[in-house]
Amino acid sequence: MFGRILLALALAVLSGAAPAVAQCRLCDTPTTAREESPNSGDVSLEIETRLDFDRLIVDGQGNGAAVIRPDGSSLVEGAVTQLSPRAMFGTIVVRGQPNRIVRVDLPHRIDLYSVGGSRIRFDDVASDLPALPRLDSAGRLTFRFGGRLQVSGDSEGDYRGELPITVEYP
Repeated sequence: MFGRILLALALAVLSGAAPAVAQCRLCDTPTTAREESPNSGDVSLEIETRLDFDRLIVDGQGNGAAVIRPDGSSLVEGAVTQLSPRAMFGTIVVRGQPNRIVRVDLPHRIDLYSVGGSRIRFDDVASDLPALPRLDSAGRLTFRFGGRLQVSGDSEGDYRGELPITVEYP
């Protein structure tokens, strides 16, 4: 009974719809070439996942560091005794012309700032990019990145910063 009510409702919706308009496929010469948009030469970058150290536990006033590698491994050094299990490497998706070589520039280090003005350093930026990055046949390249966060015992707070990544065709 329930199936009949849905069918009747679907027929009622379709009967009130305007007639469909379609292009005559026999009037033009068919083509299998892919239509290129005017901006097809552009390359775009999308952040799929943000690099996030989540929380660090720092023991004492000394210096320490936490490292997240692009393969997902992590380690702590010095006064940093623990890195949150929710810490995550960053993932970037590049889109552009299929099979094109791209140049990806990642900074070697950036400074992160807290609301109170304190500063910590993020450096040793690393990625899993191949030596010669190339978009695949669908025009897509995905890579991961990580690095080292250097802190001192008095670095309490939430820190944020921007990691400028540049992608272009050579």
